[in-house]
Amino acid sequence: MKTDRKLVLEDGSEYYGYGFGSSAERVFELVFNTSMAGYQEIVSDPSYTDQGIVMSYPLMGNYGINDEDFESRLISPSAFIVRDINENPSNFRSTRSLSELLEESGVPGISGVDTRKLVRVIRDNGSGRAVITDADRPKEEAIRLIADTPVPHDAVKRVSCAKKRYSRTSNPVFNVVAVDCGMKLNIVRMMNRHKCNVTIVPYDTTSEEIMSLKPDGVFISNGPGDPEDVPEVIECLKELKGRVPVFGICLGHQLIALSYGAKTYKLKFGHRGGNHPVRDVRNGKIEMTSQNHSYAVDEKSLEGTALKVSKINVLDGTVEGLYSDTDRVFSVQYHPESAPGPQDGGYLFREFTELMSGR
Repeated sequence: MKTDRKLVLEDGSEYYGYGFGSSAERVFELVFNTSMAGYQEIVSDPSYTDQGIVMSYPLMGNYGINDEDFESRLISPSAFIVRDINENPSNFRSTRSLSELLEESGVPGISGVDTRKLVRVIRDNGSGRAVITDADRPKEEAIRLIADTPVPHDAVKRVSCAKKRYSRTSNPVFNVVAVDCGMKLNIVRMMNRHKCNVTIVPYDTTSEEIMSLKPDGVFISNGPGDPEDVPEVIECLKELKGRVPVFGICLGHQLIALSYGAKTYKLKFGHRGGNHPVRDVRNGKIEMTSQNHSYAVDEKSLEGTALKVSKINVLDGTVEGLYSDTDRVFSVQYHPESAPGPQDGGYLFREFTELMSGR
């Protein structure tokens, strides 16, 4: 079968393959993910907005798509790049194939690509920009399209909820307000399991509006893009500081750091996958974590702030956790709700309830 689509990187390199999903043409940031499973949760994670995902594991789509495991109502990536795609999944829960999901969501995919080489290129050169287009489109036109497409800075605005939502549980003990910067549904499920009623609010909700809901704690969610593109949440956190317990995950972790005057920086190729070891500097314990982010907190910039480092990435030494006992604030860079990924960090939701209890 003749190749009909290609992936063109901004340096001019081309990777030919076979299209699946949508036939749309998209420009995106090229990143890779090392997860072996969980592609449904990955493509429905809003943190992948404006990114094309190269899956390092070669076979995707083999167990199809079901109606229960989505992490948001959005199918967020701009593209999905794989070695092999299974168009005939085998799973009693499956209601459609991965290709069918991407097609109905307008997300282009390409298979038959040497993803091992692509992952090495991203590791060596960093997360550059790329485009999926028709195989017969001249390379020069594809490179020009990449150059002429502006880098978006409104990703959080596009994925955040438009109005207040509620997720209640039986016999609730706590009332949590969750600021939605692109939040995964399993975070809400985990809060509910820990006896928390959750009120989900848009990213630009003010501190006064949040406090009017009488929260026992405030949660700042994960989400896409550069944390400096979300000044509304940074300002809100400055005003909430010390008034109510605060827990942040991923982008929320970075936004908490910025609200204390620390700085963030972009990683060369980010952390994406369910195999990142993280060490707690307070007790030496190591947990395996699921991660998905391009930015990290600058540890040196934390000097002079009220924040202390609680966790460090074993692989590259980046900051994975922060806390302030005085202000009752803590955060982690990774995803303790997993979905997909290791469940080692699930205890953090219990710690949040203990903080709200005053313990």
